[in-house]
Amino acid sequence: MNGRDLVRSVKAVGSAGAPLGFRTVRAAWRRRRTDAAGLPARGAERARVPGLVQSVEPGPGGGVIRFNRSELLITVTVNGAVFWGWDGARAEPSYGLAGRCPEPDPRAVLEPDKDGGWRVVAERATVVVSRHGAVEVRTPGGVMLRRDLPPRWWEPVGGGAARWMQRSEVAADARFFGLGGRASGPRLRDGTYRLWNTDPMRAFGPGDDPLYVTMPVQVVVADAATHLVFHDTSWDGTVTLREGEEGAGSGHDRAGTSELRADGGPLRCWVMVGTPARVLLGWASLTGAPALPPSWALGHHHAREVFGTEQEVRRIVAGYQERGLPLDAVHLGTDHYDGHQVFTVDQERFPKLPQLAEELRRDGIRLVSVVTPAVKAGPGGAVYDGGAAEDVFVRDASGRLVEGVVRTGEAVFPDFTHARVRAWWARLYQERLSAGFAGFWHDMNEPTSFTAFGESTLPRSARHALEGRGGDHQEAHNVYALCMARAGYEGLRALVPDERPFLVSRSGWAGMQRYGGTWSGDVATGWPGLRASLSLVMGLGLCGVPYSGPDVGGYDGHPSPELYLRWLQLGAYLPLFRTHAGPRAGRREPWEFGAEVLEHARVALVERRRLLPYFMTLAQLARRTGAPYVRPLWWSAPEDRALRDCEDAFLLGDCLLVAPVLDPGSDRRAVQLPRGRWYDTTTEQAYEGPGQVLVDAPLSRIPVLARAGAVIPVRGDDGGLELEVWAPARGRSGGGLVVTEAGDGWDEPGIERYAARWEGGKVVVRLEGEDGVRRPSHPVRLRGLGTS
Repeated sequence: MNGRDLVRSVKAVGSAGAPLGFRTVRAAWRRRRTDAAGLPARGAERARVPGLVQSVEPGPGGGVIRFNRSELLITVTVNGAVFWGWDGARAEPSYGLAGRCPEPDPRAVLEPDKDGGWRVVAERATVVVSRHGAVEVRTPGGVMLRRDLPPRWWEPVGGGAARWMQRSEVAADARFFGLGGRASGPRLRDGTYRLWNTDPMRAFGPGDDPLYVTMPVQVVVADAATHLVFHDTSWDGTVTLREGEEGAGSGHDRAGTSELRADGGPLRCWVMVGTPARVLLGWASLTGAPALPPSWALGHHHAREVFGTEQEVRRIVAGYQERGLPLDAVHLGTDHYDGHQVFTVDQERFPKLPQLAEELRRDGIRLVSVVTPAVKAGPGGAVYDGGAAEDVFVRDASGRLVEGVVRTGEAVFPDFTHARVRAWWARLYQERLSAGFAGFWHDMNEPTSFTAFGESTLPRSARHALEGRGGDHQEAHNVYALCMARAGYEGLRALVPDERPFLVSRSGWAGMQRYGGTWSGDVATGWPGLRASLSLVMGLGLCGVPYSGPDVGGYDGHPSPELYLRWLQLGAYLPLFRTHAGPRAGRREPWEFGAEVLEHARVALVERRRLLPYFMTLAQLARRTGAPYVRPLWWSAPEDRALRDCEDAFLLGDCLLVAPVLDPGSDRRAVQLPRGRWYDTTTEQAYEGPGQVLVDAPLSRIPVLARAGAVIPVRGDDGGLELEVWAPARGRSGGGLVVTEAGDGWDEPGIERYAARWEGGKVVVRLEGEDGVRRPSHPVRLRGLGTS
């Protein structure tokens, strides 16, 4: 017995309470025994490298290059993406891709290069393979963006999954972003980041890693170009980053490096090159367009882990209504379940849930339900009995059901990597819809199983279908939540075909945007947690997940009035705007923090409602282009190094720059501006970029600046659509896109393109279309000329 684990066992019993504590201790030892019996010992390993080039076989978009001890398939697709796979790895099957792999580009041809190497020349990139197996990606002009050194494998002599390592070099000026949801960032500093979706089992801050959503996706920004790299393996691994240094040593640049190590899976890689917008468009075309949330989901959500009773929900909603505060959704946690069992309702505490949901809907408020994957073990429950009859639960290598521990006690877990299981789970959402719920948040789906020590998830030896290929939890863990989200999304599409589903998932993987969004998880209450909130949203957006947001106020503890207000002000400009509180946290209703905070919170909530048409436009554009709502300041100017290093402000679409207050006691803050003229949206004072300016940030608001020439769709005083136009600089023009709302169904909305320019001493706004130019179809309010 391990002495440290014995100590942890004793502590777990004391801290968690006897019943749950004993269960977590037993679960930890049971998990250890299961893996000891079900995971083969690795034993001796054989190291491998590709060797030298032996032969070449040209093919569509590239071809196969054979080395002494391996082979490399390289293909450039019609959307400009570059794929390569070692040791017979192909692009499919893949949980990351949406549908079939894109067709090869017939113009991309494999041809000899110098020194015995080979290259593929394409429109957006040139790929050069050395005779030793190094793969280099260059711009069309020949500038090196990425050089992957020959990979290394460690194969068990007796068979089994091979470990591998891929070391890469990037430009000395490059900066790293991405890797899913990371609390430190959004720029990723030197260090090692783990690729294993993890519930930290406590509220987290900037120093905690990994978290709930990890992805082997990096966005690398350099002077020459931006590129995105996706290593398509779901196995546990690490990425070690080291930024480069220009002029290091004796006047020579030191390249930046990225080293990926994985415990198994194919060694295959996708690379997209171009501007940030082009790269994210290519990523969306590869992994799927982001799901479009219903319009109400872009408003303000209020959640609590524990409301307790139906009466408490009514009291909170009445509090918003009596004070004239906008509210669009209320999220219920597991306390509304019967004994915390999924797909049930506690009829004593929530006796008229469908009636409550209908009353809220009449007031424009939707009810959202938590859904967790764990099913209480043992006969007698409808979900367990139905699942056992259809054999849907995860089993171990001996064929026994794998049991974990959650709040309900012993639990079993559906195997969402099986299409039949996803179809069974999808049908269960009918119970939620009948109870009146309009949306869903998937929680605890890393998956989490409480243990006193070791990993708080399923045994690594647990068996999974993996779409008929078969495998264990080592491969299935990171895609478990992705497959659960797919089951929920496809179920809702079938059960409510006329409405767009609302689904956010705490955990996920590359491609999760196809089914919905995510939220921060249990971010710690405190100023570091506030800063981590912004980091998570920006990092996820660059990984193709545009719809996300934090627990406003933090999950635990009691935020000060100032911290709560600053968090709410930030949240009002993020895609998912949700206040939330854990079971032992203070309340998050705006009126709980005093009269002054209430009035300032009202301003933020009303402004969010006014901007709803703009958020819907951003959502529709994300659906079409993959561009996130929340963008780093370098989005349109990645060559601007000052912008690349700015992490405390962001662009909301093309039109607005938001500079949240992230430190206590601040009433002014420095803002780094991109090129052009920017207006303070409150004072209308103009600032010229690029450069840094000092802007007022009183407690009543955070700095928000509008780009000169921007045309922003907003909600007018009468509730109709209005165009807010910010005057372009003299001699320059501006404009913007407006996507008109077509309801919460699947009808295609109209897209209007507006132009704003100076003509004869006046700012003229016109609607541009295929039939020519005409007057705007909505009222126009001109700002930036000293008056509103």
